[in-house]
Amino acid sequence: MIKIATWNVNSIKARLPNALAWLKEFAPDVVLLQEIKTVDEGFPRLEFEDLGYNVETHGQKTYNGVAILSKSPIEDVSCGLPGDDDDVQARYMEGTVFGSIRVASIYLPNGNPIDTEKFTYKLGWLDRLYAHVEECLATEETYVFGGDYNVIPKDDDVYNIAAFAKDALVQPESRSRFQAIKNLGLTDALRSFNHGPHQYSYWDYQRGAWQKDNGLLIDHLLLSPQAADRLKGAGIDKGPRGKEKASDHTPVWCELDEN
Repeated sequence: MIKIATWNVNSIKARLPNALAWLKEFAPDVVLLQEIKTVDEGFPRLEFEDLGYNVETHGQKTYNGVAILSKSPIEDVSCGLPGDDDDVQARYMEGTVFGSIRVASIYLPNGNPIDTEKFTYKLGWLDRLYAHVEECLATEETYVFGGDYNVIPKDDDVYNIAAFAKDALVQPESRSRFQAIKNLGLTDALRSFNHGPHQYSYWDYQRGAWQKDNGLLIDHLLLSPQAADRLKGAGIDKGPRGKEKASDHTPVWCELDEN
């Protein structure tokens, strides 16, 4: 089995002890990280390499940033989402692991407030992601598109939908674009095994959200048909969210057959 996880760490330097402890305990083969919040040179590469991981990063000072960790070599790495040469935000990278599995680490724009250019940027980013996923699927490769999509797909993927009426994460424009990407032929790994409502990957730091389980499901692993054929399990590991100095997100994972 090849275990692949996605995790928005909300600053790799701030979460380094937690991240290393989780890697030792959970032992994923591949990890897609978001919001590393550091330039490439500042990423604590040696600490992860000491645990047997190869490391590739697409960093940015203070904000954003994505990375791929893999127990196999990471080949044919590309950084940046195609479609806008003027977009300098570090939100997308992909590479090939274990010889034939193409993984993408995605940090989709939040988009709030919805009456600003931030929401326009989010929708444009989703349109570009649609076009790129369409091209990727045409190759018929084994693809895993994992990350923080900043989209709550359905009303029961949030603790209180009414509280999010004006939030970019639930707007019809956001949801319809996310669904359109899935409709290209992608399988939601988590929902292939876990159909119940109110399963969350994010809890705000404010108002006791973690203690009250007032969460959101915004981190997703979307699989190409070739990857979905190998899917053997998926879930959410809530353990890291309960630690001191935790990220506000927790890992979502899936397992693929090796063949």
